Amino acid sequence: MGKDVSRDEELALLLSRTALADAVAFETLYRRVSPQLFATALRMLRRSDWAEDVLQECFMKIWHHAADYAREHSAPMTWMTQIVRNRCLDWLRRPNLEQLVTEDDDPIGQYEDERPGPLQQLQALDEARALAQCLRKLEARTRELILLAYYQGESHNDLAKRLALPLGSVKSWVRRGLMQLRGCLST
Repeated sequence: MGKDVSRDEELALLLSRTALADAVAFETLYRRVSPQLFATALRMLRRSDWAEDVLQECFMKIWHHAADYAREHSAPMTWMTQIVRNRCLDWLRRPNLEQLVTEDDDPIGQYEDERPGPLQQLQALDEARALAQCLRKLEARTRELILLAYYQGESHNDLAKRLALPLGSVKSWVRRGLMQLRGCLST
């Protein structure tokens, strides 16, 4: 790929070639994005063995569904990151098989409903409202950076490139924003 082609254009081209079962394009795509996608999975799962398993499943999904990518809906990296995030959430929701077998061999007695009860749902709703209220208090640029970093999984480097901002400024704004959120939420 030439240096004059932007990263989004390069990734979109690799995805379109992958949709045509181009194994070389898929390998190139893997080399370009796997470190960042692995980092996203690792941040969410906190275990490298799980992150590796999820990443492998996600790349299989990317291979099989590359034709579903629509550039008008999202950037290529955003689309692939969302696949990883969704798979990580599925992974975290699965029953913990190690805990299903007890010393008494009574797996049914140990299986609990993991869904939050009414009190936990109410508490989560209150926390979400408080967070939304605190986010509205942030400067627009800071709010945008925090939302892209924590809800889209974008790194500081990606944010700096995407928004054409100095990396140091991005890091400072995100750090200050998080400190403001922490202060707002603690009151």
